[in-house]
Amino acid sequence: MSVPERITVVTGAAGGIGSAVARRLCLEDHTVVAVDSSGATLERLQHELGESGHRLIAYLVDATDSSAVEEVIDRTEREVGPVEHLVNVAGVLRPGSTVELDDAAWRDTFAVNTDAVFYFSRSVATRLLRRNRGSIVTVASNASRVPRTMMSAYAASKAAAAMFTRCLGLELARHGIRCNVVSPGSTDTPMLDLLGSSAQDRRPAIGGDPDSFRVGIPLGRIASPNDIADVVHFLLSDRARHITMENICVDGGAALGC
Repeated sequence: MSVPERITVVTGAAGGIGSAVARRLCLEDHTVVAVDSSGATLERLQHELGESGHRLIAYLVDATDSSAVEEVIDRTEREVGPVEHLVNVAGVLRPGSTVELDDAAWRDTFAVNTDAVFYFSRSVATRLLRRNRGSIVTVASNASRVPRTMMSAYAASKAAAAMFTRCLGLELARHGIRCNVVSPGSTDTPMLDLLGSSAQDRRPAIGGDPDSFRVGIPLGRIASPNDIADVVHFLLSDRARHITMENICVDGGAALGC
């Protein structure tokens, strides 16, 4: 018996977590539609996975443009097939003191971390409703659950995206569509490098930093992008068929279960 093609849209697929999610899903026989604004990185990802026999289609899109998002989802349904899953990964970090944060940094953070989640989720959910199946996963952050110094815009935008996704899950549940959130902590990606890339820079994240009210990571390690991708894959799979509106924290205990 043939297995129906699983078409999954992954936003922010050129980033550290996004590319790990795309690879993981390709290895599980998903057809991945990888969207991002970084063409060169998407081309490398497409070439890498294509050479190993997996199917990844790369589309360039400005995730903060509602019309562009609608066009890329429409194109996906025309050229690739009906979308079954969406993974919202696209995100930016503009660290800095709140009182010194300018308007542009605030707007840019919410445009990518929150508005894009709304645009993609609305577009995909409209199509999932026609088929009464599918799932959406939004990658947020443990900063949406525990206050962080120098990260107010990021934390607020991720908190908004997380609650939006859970509300969407409540609306779509009667149609058999599941919506969940994965909230990583410190993960070994270029975004983390913005806060310092050396071992000394990362020591406070693992061991804690009283000056910034951080308790550290009880498991004693920075997450790899694959740690996050594994949880995303689980939530998309039938093994999680009775899980919806959940926010799973993947941070080695850094948020102390909050």
